[in-house]
Amino acid sequence: MHIHIVSLFPESVRPYLETSIMKRAQEKGLFRYSIHNLTDWTVRNTRRVDDRPYGGWAGTIITIEPLVQCIRDLEEQYGKLSIILMSPAWEELTASVADNLAQNEQDNYCIICGHYEGVDGRIFDFFDVREISIGKYVLSSGELGALVLIDSVVRLIPWVISDESLREESYSPHLWWKKEYPQYSRPEVFEWQSVPTVLLSWDPKKIQKWKEENLRN
Repeated sequence: MHIHIVSLFPESVRPYLETSIMKRAQEKGLFRYSIHNLTDWTVRNTRRVDDRPYGGWAGTIITIEPLVQCIRDLEEQYGKLSIILMSPAWEELTASVADNLAQNEQDNYCIICGHYEGVDGRIFDFFDVREISIGKYVLSSGELGALVLIDSVVRLIPWVISDESLREESYSPHLWWKKEYPQYSRPEVFEWQSVPTVLLSWDPKKIQKWKEENLRN
């Protein structure tokens, strides 16, 4: 899977993608990313890619010209891209959405990190754009949302994380999309709190029954 990230702040994205699971996924050849600074496609003499919206609304938005030219250039170089716009509206990111994106591991994705008050709405006339939100709130820019989306997808690509680990984590289809049961480790007793007795029994059937009974909605 190759993910292209179109950003105004590329320096804020790279550090996270070069650590932990994201880094290991790249070392295994299962995932790669490219960061593209939208200001490289400015059509003016400055590096500015935003302007005031028609209609008198407050703030500025990302203008249509650099955005369209950027995507056209990327598709000319890398082929057809599945385009995602990080947005506080529309489709909310869930485990099933992430799983669906991860199943298409041969796809090339292009994630647009919005900024200011949004992007020129004509982008939807030029490309098939899927808007994804990480929650019903607004962030200063789309980079954080893009990292959340990328992390949630990449970790589900086969061989990035073991099947055993994925099988029994929150929102897994194996847990009927419910939250994971509580887990405990050493010491067996801490102050007045003990680990549930059934987990110390080494009885697989009893432990499995306890896990199923303690799944959280």
